[in-house]
Amino acid sequence: MSVVDDLRNLILNGRYAPGARLGEVELAETLGVSRTPVREALRRLQAEGLVEVAANRGARVAQFPAGDLETVFELRARIEGLAARQAAAVATAEDADLLHETAVTLREHAGRRDLDAVYRLNADFHRSLVRLGGSAVLAQSLSALVHSPVLLRTYGSFDAEAMRRSVDHHVEIAAAVRAGDPDWAEVVMRAHLFSARASLLGPRRRDGG
Repeated sequence: MSVVDDLRNLILNGRYAPGARLGEVELAETLGVSRTPVREALRRLQAEGLVEVAANRGARVAQFPAGDLETVFELRARIEGLAARQAAAVATAEDADLLHETAVTLREHAGRRDLDAVYRLNADFHRSLVRLGGSAVLAQSLSALVHSPVLLRTYGSFDAEAMRRSVDHHVEIAAAVRAGDPDWAEVVMRAHLFSARASLLGPRRRDGG
């Protein structure tokens, strides 16, 4: 693996928490490399949104306020639930077969904890659903909500059970599209996103009383 892959995994696996300082010297010692590849890795991860670099303050792991993430998942559940509904209503048999193939391949890579492939295939799956639904409005709305660092951190936070549940949701959504069942597709998509929210943010706070 490359230095950027190693550092990305350390962040996603919780070795460096949101807001933690990422010193070049310390990282070079941890990763067993010189400072030059560490500096390049930090630039790459800054472009991905996982790292923030500020003048005179150095690099830190990017932070996302919990309230903003709650809103992102709530909106995605509504928008992607509708996208799944529309896809199930209009997808051809060939489209549904391709979606199923993506879901199965995603499950295979998830079993090997190949997070790079999982992230890529997950993005392909969700984009395909929106495309199949044929709504430019949904596509534009979703593009403003899906940020790679949020998705990457979500998958990095999954334990084995959460990962299995997530990829099984993809296979079930594809089955709903194959069956031409909009209600089924929408319900599973919403459950899929709320499950991911719980894995990333933990239990919802309950008001006392």
